[in-house]
Amino acid sequence: MDQELNTLIEQAREALAQADDTAALANAKARFLGKDGAITQRMKTLGKLSPEERSQAGKRLNETKQAVEALVSAREQALGQALLDARLAQESIDITLPGRGLGSGGLHPLTLTIERIEAIFRSIGFEVADGPEIEEDFYNFTALNTPENHPARSMHDTFYVEGQDQHGHGLLLRTHTSPVQIRYARLHKPPIKVIAPGKTYRVDSDATHSPMFQQFEGLWVDEDISFTDLKSVYTEFLQRFFETTELDVRFRPSYFPFTEPSAEIDMRFHDGPLAGRWLEVSGSGQVHPNVMRNYGLDPERYMGFAFGSGVERLAMLRYGVGDLRLFYENDLRFLAQFNR
Repeated sequence: MDQELNTLIEQAREALAQADDTAALANAKARFLGKDGAITQRMKTLGKLSPEERSQAGKRLNETKQAVEALVSAREQALGQALLDARLAQESIDITLPGRGLGSGGLHPLTLTIERIEAIFRSIGFEVADGPEIEEDFYNFTALNTPENHPARSMHDTFYVEGQDQHGHGLLLRTHTSPVQIRYARLHKPPIKVIAPGKTYRVDSDATHSPMFQQFEGLWVDEDISFTDLKSVYTEFLQRFFETTELDVRFRPSYFPFTEPSAEIDMRFHDGPLAGRWLEVSGSGQVHPNVMRNYGLDPERYMGFAFGSGVERLAMLRYGVGDLRLFYENDLRFLAQFNR
């Protein structure tokens, strides 16, 4: 295994050395450290080993991961310095020019998107709720039917912080806004209609993912709620968000531990540059009975549906943005386009 991991490090060194811009670097990093990367895949096999083998193999894998992360960091610094040197060589300042007037400010495109989402859902009877970004393990996982050692946890590479929750488990930067539904439902009686927009955190970074991203969770609980209501609400939202009825919506069977049955929601435009392509925009499903019990409600009496959508994904589709990272680079030339 040592020889295999040494070879992996050398492959990473070669791939990173060939990355001549940030996009290529991100792709090379994902190849080894992403959720489907070579090192991550090997980490997932540790559970099949004996305790002694797992300890040794885990130590070697961590050393390999640290070595590749160091290579990535060094390449990032090199590319950053090269970019800075190039800009300094090309740009100059003429101090004899008259000063420029102060420009007018405006809202960030993601802020505009969140405000639009909130306005649409408020108009159809939903409340807007918020919750802590440093979340308890109980609310982020256990109360959502994802107990310790549940396989679904591996999908949420997580940023943990110092401290413990009320059950003696760790604190973390929330990986979704779903914990808000637990907190809100415990404080309110049905019918419950609420969305929860906010920041979430996962170890992921490429053209369509960011370590910090915006998400909004939706929840509707009552005595006679069904998938029909879910489809009606979300279709209405998409039509009003994109200001067109010329789109199709489909539900594709999927799995989430906190809903049963579960579905991915896809949409397809009838015209425009994305016409004819099915695009995934949300995960959804009927609230799992265990989660309903964690609300403090009787699953034999109450039913509900939940959905979770990425704000950046919707903003990219609405504004025709091809790279999510543009929203966070703070380039005023890009941001000013949304406030004219």
